[in-house]
Amino acid sequence: MKNCRIEEQLRNQLPDYQITQLRDSRAASTIGRRARLELVFERRGADTVLAHGYAEPPLRIGRVLSLDGAAYAILVCTGPGILAGDTLQYTIRVGVGAQVVLTSQSALQVHPSPAPAPARIVHEYHVDAGGELYAHWDPVIPFAEARLEQRFVLSIADDSRLYWSDALMSGRSARGEAWRFRTLAHELRLHVASRLTYLERYDLAPLSRSVAGRWAADDAQYLATALMHHPGLHDSLAEALHRKIDAIPGVRAAVDAVESMLIVGRLAAVAGPPFAMARTQLRQSALDLIFERPNLVGRR
Repeated sequence: MKNCRIEEQLRNQLPDYQITQLRDSRAASTIGRRARLELVFERRGADTVLAHGYAEPPLRIGRVLSLDGAAYAILVCTGPGILAGDTLQYTIRVGVGAQVVLTSQSALQVHPSPAPAPARIVHEYHVDAGGELYAHWDPVIPFAEARLEQRFVLSIADDSRLYWSDALMSGRSARGEAWRFRTLAHELRLHVASRLTYLERYDLAPLSRSVAGRWAADDAQYLATALMHHPGLHDSLAEALHRKIDAIPGVRAAVDAVESMLIVGRLAAVAGPPFAMARTQLRQSALDLIFERPNLVGRR
């Protein structure tokens, strides 16, 4: 009987990762408002597995599925969105030769901030040698009077493969809230072999300075960026992607090879359906033409 109890304790014991040796030092008042999620994926034979996972509510680790040899995970925020003063931090590592497909459960809602303190989101991704990361995120929706700071840092090896797509909506435009948020500070960094290869940074305060001008958002309500890194990229692939996306009615798009191994795409649309169609088409075409992994499109 004693041996059974010992075996049960061992089964319930947390793995001996560094994070499990740290005590949760959050004050009770910050639980649910300051949260972090850590994931480490490793290659095991022909498959990729989640070797380490840690999450604090409202962040949650869902079931990790196998998708054509890759690990497929949906990152979940179980709360109603992100509120003033909240901080969500994501740290994800893709190990040597591992293949990972990530997406979000739904669009992230940023609620009004009556106080000066903004909501904060920090994402850090590390892709080791020979690793592959395919990440496609639903748009962020800043409500009227919202304040948000979001930062994405992608650090990848020179021979790794990356597909990244994030998106932003102007707000709940159907309710007359287009560009009615207070502030939005955005930064997207891509480091390849420790070298800064792409930097996208902007600060929006549409209530004091309109972003609806001709050389800003114009009439667009939906915006997206896509990054594609692959050792075998060439200019003709960027041209092929550009022609496919630019032909979709209701979407303004540009896709270009900015370096020998890096393609950048920018999308803008007035309405949601053509915007979603363009993002889906860009991802599928990239998986077909560039990465030759057409099956890496997860289903929610």
